[in-house]
Amino acid sequence: MEILIFLIVSYILLSISLYMLFPKAGVDAIKGLIPGVNFIEWAKLIGRKPTYALLLLIPIVNIFIFTGMAVDLVRSFGKLKFKHTAAAVIYAPAAFAKLASNPKDKYLGPILIDEAAYQEKIDIAQKGGDKYQLKKLYENNPYKKSGGREWVESIVFAVFAAAFIRMFLIEAYVIPTPSMEGSLNVGDFLFVSKAHYGIRTPMTVAMLPLLHNRVPILGGESYFESPSLPYYRLPAIEDVQRSQPFVFNWPVGDSIYLAERSWTADQVKRGVGSKRGKLITRPIDKKDHYIKRAVGIAGDSLQIIDGLIYINGEPEKVPKHRQFSYNVQLPPNVSVNQKRLDKIGIDYGDSAFGYKKLFVNNNSDILFLDDEQLEGFKEMYPTATIQRRKQAADVNRVFPHSKEFFPDWTVDDFGPVYIPKKGDQIALTPKNLTLYGRLISVYEGNEITVNNGRFSINGEQTKKYTVKQDYFWAMGDNRHNSEDSRAWGFVPHDHIVGKPLFIWFSTKEGNIANGINWSRIFKSASVD
Repeated sequence: MEILIFLIVSYILLSISLYMLFPKAGVDAIKGLIPGVNFIEWAKLIGRKPTYALLLLIPIVNIFIFTGMAVDLVRSFGKLKFKHTAAAVIYAPAAFAKLASNPKDKYLGPILIDEAAYQEKIDIAQKGGDKYQLKKLYENNPYKKSGGREWVESIVFAVFAAAFIRMFLIEAYVIPTPSMEGSLNVGDFLFVSKAHYGIRTPMTVAMLPLLHNRVPILGGESYFESPSLPYYRLPAIEDVQRSQPFVFNWPVGDSIYLAERSWTADQVKRGVGSKRGKLITRPIDKKDHYIKRAVGIAGDSLQIIDGLIYINGEPEKVPKHRQFSYNVQLPPNVSVNQKRLDKIGIDYGDSAFGYKKLFVNNNSDILFLDDEQLEGFKEMYPTATIQRRKQAADVNRVFPHSKEFFPDWTVDDFGPVYIPKKGDQIALTPKNLTLYGRLISVYEGNEITVNNGRFSINGEQTKKYTVKQDYFWAMGDNRHNSEDSRAWGFVPHDHIVGKPLFIWFSTKEGNIANGINWSRIFKSASVD
């Protein structure tokens, strides 16, 4: 709502500034107040055709069109310095009002037509070989910019355009962890569309452009939490599809400690994270980015039985590269051929201990393998002992971290759990509060109190809570090496960033020194 109010107020101020400015250019003042007509007259004043104003109706594109028109209008009044164009870009209504109120500022004519006419004189002198006239035209060129200004404006425009595209349309990401290994590998560089699931307008506005949440090398956060704008999302091209990967902000990453990775304050409290330095708080759009598969969408009931996901009672369509961890023991006299393993996709990164040579410890190792890799390994080493690793219950690591209500849940045997959708009513019980308490209090901004077994939300006693947005369940294909919804719960709709499109570059095991995965370049990121 605040964004809408800001835009409405800005348009009103813009119309008033045009009402004040138009008479200086011989245009009836009232035309500055008439929607549509004001932009047509504006286009004519700078030397554009009236139909050019129609481009202002195209979302996203209209920002660039408006900015260019604002700059050209102040230039049509003889304001050619960098400070004048900067003022028009920063806030056009103020720049126009200042022009209108200064009696010294006069309308000189449509800048684009005048510039084109001057350039035509230069072209004629060049074709005619008139060096004297050409030199004179260059020296007296009122539109000429210094080399320094050309560089500054080019850099500013490039940064603005890149930041704009990154913020609203497409952003590049790199896969840093093996949680989606096989489907999306460490070292894969992705383009992610922010338009498919609805463009999310910026919430954090005071920030360094082209950075997410950290300043490289120097350290520190790359933004200020205030001032901020409320959450708003434009209409989506499509909905998040079940079983497809999606990018989102880490839901629980609002209060974190930074060590070798981000650890939430709650993880540190439960003894599964590393505390280092001061506590960092982050708004929604500055939480860490995660990419997982949306195995469950709003309204689904999910259960995991022996590693297999069931959605609404039906078994999942198993992803081609779903992986589990295995204890693998080779006989003492068997040597490992790493090149043969690499051909079936088993490399140093498939070890539980990171990027190292395989089978260096008594010919045993822990490997993360998909079904094809498992069968391929068995064919290569038929005498090997291979056993899938059993996952123990651990309430400190497995959501919802409740020894009282869910003591036996593991990453392989989990649920059932219902994934709420907008409009659902959740019965308020102690058990449900362990599952949905953070959803109600943090993601939807309510205060929950319990007094003598009675629940109150924002001071009002109630037995039910109505959900305000859709939620999703995210899991990595590397089922034994993925911190996902099984560790921290639901993904709110307002945390969704975008849809992965394709891999535009890929390095082996995340290190270009190991080579380039040529076969993965331009591969679709919508994986089965």
